[in-house]
Amino acid sequence: MDKAGAIPPDPLAGLIDIPLPPSVGFWPQTISARVACIAMLIAFVAIAGRWIYVRYVNRYRRVALADLDRILQGSPAAVVGRLALLVRRTALAVFPRQKVAELSGDAWLAFLDQSYGGHEFSTGAGRALSCGPYEPPHESSAADLSDLVRRWIHMHHV
Repeated sequence: MDKAGAIPPDPLAGLIDIPLPPSVGFWPQTISARVACIAMLIAFVAIAGRWIYVRYVNRYRRVALADLDRILQGSPAAVVGRLALLVRRTALAVFPRQKVAELSGDAWLAFLDQSYGGHEFSTGAGRALSCGPYEPPHESSAADLSDLVRRWIHMHHV
């Protein structure tokens, strides 16, 4: 209150608000930044699409490896026969049936070597696949054969 008892006028009443700048947009303002954003989006979509495709195409490998682990937990007496069946089923899942179904013996082992890129099936532990169910199992050959089958499932090429 002033001396006369009147209320003084509000000193802030005459002020005008400062104008705010326009809000910043999400989309970049320069052309080069827009092109970079679009390129990164295209690259992300391409990489994600490729990852999904590879994962979809290789699902039979995951199933075969799970079956291999199940076989190895079973009785050792039938491991070689079950491994031979697993390799045949896996090959039939990915290679043309006309090419794989009729193969047996040395031709089957040569096909496995060719698809694997090695020679362990024809000359190494893989020989047990051609006569495995008919011979008594050997502990060392079953372990070597299971390692070879695991590598073949991981590395064979179509």
